[in-house]
Amino acid sequence: MSKTAALLLLVLAALLETGGDALVRSGLHAGDGRWRIALIVLGGVVLTSYGLVVNAPPWDFGRLLGVYVVLFFLAAQLMNLLVFRTPPSPPVLIGGLLIAAGGVVMSVAR
Repeated sequence: MSKTAALLLLVLAALLETGGDALVRSGLHAGDGRWRIALIVLGGVVLTSYGLVVNAPPWDFGRLLGVYVVLFFLAAQLMNLLVFRTPPSPPVLIGGLLIAAGGVVMSVAR
């Protein structure tokens, strides 16, 4: 698998994981019972899709974990901003820089 294809799959996985989490969270806080159940079930389907996408390729996931964690952090902050209208605080941004630094170290180390 090419590095570009692996990166695209990891981006898709991060978006599915954060999207599924956002759906479940929205369902837990929804007022109407049917809408609540629908959001939680849809979130479960999206999270299952994430599990399939991230685990189907024959890669050393431990090797790509650093890149995935960075992508997950970015997707989570984007989802938090777009869905829940909450911008990242300075401590979250500083923590994100540390996460990104760790991802760089893990992805370039031999």
